[in-house]
Amino acid sequence: MAYRVALAVVAVLAIASPRAAAQTFEIAPFGGYRFGGDLYEITTGTPLDIDGAPSVGTTVDIFIDRGLSVTFLYTHQEANVDVPVLGTTTTRRVNLAIDHWQIGGTREVRKGSVRPFYTGLLGLTYFGNSEDSELRFSLGGGGGVKLMPTRHVGARFDGRVYAVFVDGGTSTGICGGYGCIVAFDMSVVWQLEFTAGVVVGF
Repeated sequence: MAYRVALAVVAVLAIASPRAAAQTFEIAPFGGYRFGGDLYEITTGTPLDIDGAPSVGTTVDIFIDRGLSVTFLYTHQEANVDVPVLGTTTTRRVNLAIDHWQIGGTREVRKGSVRPFYTGLLGLTYFGNSEDSELRFSLGGGGGVKLMPTRHVGARFDGRVYAVFVDGGTSTGICGGYGCIVAFDMSVVWQLEFTAGVVVGF
């Protein structure tokens, strides 16, 4: 699990490096707990309920204005789910990884040692185990507070919600000379995550 976080930090820094030289940026590795939604037609064809499980990850913020930053987020969770065995009434336990890779923005409400903030994100979510894996589009959002007793070191507390679009299709509705109304049919997986981390500023 730790190597995934390390790789995520390296990848994000590589992307951010051209601007990091001219802008202040913060790295905040974190740990927390994520509560799952109802999954998971992608692999099994049967809805599964995922209980809460620990999560780890990191955020990187590159400041483009006072209190406004471009945010990169990586967060990883591993959860155990009971999967029905085809043709039987029994289940088997499967380890499922859920990774969010997202980019967006964060706005600090005020400066000082206590900094409330809110954030919005979009990106990709990975679902996978040893047998199958999928990537899906996802949105994220939330808020929290930074406690910064010094400029370079502090603490960050976040609450985030993720919406993962796991399936979708289109259907045509009413049509006329003005065109057709298109209806979208989409399944969304919701997850809620609470994290705490250490902020290191440069």
